[in-house]
Order: sequence, then C-alpha cells, then structure tokens
Amino acid sequence: MLNHIVIMGRLTRDPELRRTQTGTPVAGFTLAVDRDFKDKQTGERTTDFIDVVAWRSTGEFVSRYFTKGRMAVVEGRLQIRDWTDKEGNKRRSAEVVAGSVYFGDSKRDGGSANTSSGYQAPANYGAPPEQDQFSELEDDDGDLPF
Repeated sequence: MLNHIVIMGRLTRDPELRRTQTGTPVAGFTLAVDRDFKDKQTGERTTDFIDVVAWRSTGEFVSRYFTKGRMAVVEGRLQIRDWTDKEGNKRRSAEVVAGSVYFGDSKRDGGSANTSSGYQAPANYGAPPEQDQFSELEDDDGDLPF
C-alpha cells in the first residue's frame, strides 16, 4: 500500500509542542495550502487548511525553528482519526503525520521568523538561479478536466 503526501504552505500559527504521558514530544500545527487552480466564477484560488502532527525530533525541530507565517514543506502520510466529542458524537478528522519538514523559504523571507533560534541560512539559500531557463506561465488555467 502507498500512503505518501507532500504539501507546501504557510503556518497559520506557531507550532504547539506537547509531550505524551511517557514524555514523547509531539508538535501540532496547521498549514494554509493554496490550490493550484483558480475558481472559474470568482477567479480566486481556494486555500485548504491542513492539520499536521510531527512526532519526536521532527516535532522539536518544527517547534524550535518554525513560526506563524513561515513557509514549510511537509512530507509524510495521511491519517484519518475517529474520535468522540464532548456531546458523545462520533467525529472523524484527517491530518498529515509528518515524516520530514523542510524550510520552504529563506529566513529573510519568513516574515515573523524567530531571530533568536540560532538557524543561519546559507548565503545563497533561496537565491534565484544564475541562468533562468524557464518562462512565465499565463494566469489562465484553461478548462479543467473535471
């Protein structure tokens, strides 16, 4: 079976680091991920808000170096959880369990990045390539196949 997901988006809030009863660190955060196409009627892109859970050292890394507004690339698996709310109703939620989390922007582009985190991006990190071989795409997404 294959369950592999890669998403890229901006953190909607600072990650929340907690520990299980046995002391295992776990960080939770939400990514705002723009869809690749525009709505035909409004001409705007829709944003999905995707919950992410990062365990152990990955969770500690995220809570230390990522803050609200930072761009993150998350690689992991999709997990569906069944749970019961306070009123006793059965609920279901989807979340991404992060295997790896990468910086999607440079620290200088990160906006509200924590400057005291100790992370120092390489001098050429996020810089455009010397020879750009790609051309700009038109904004029109054309007809979608669905």
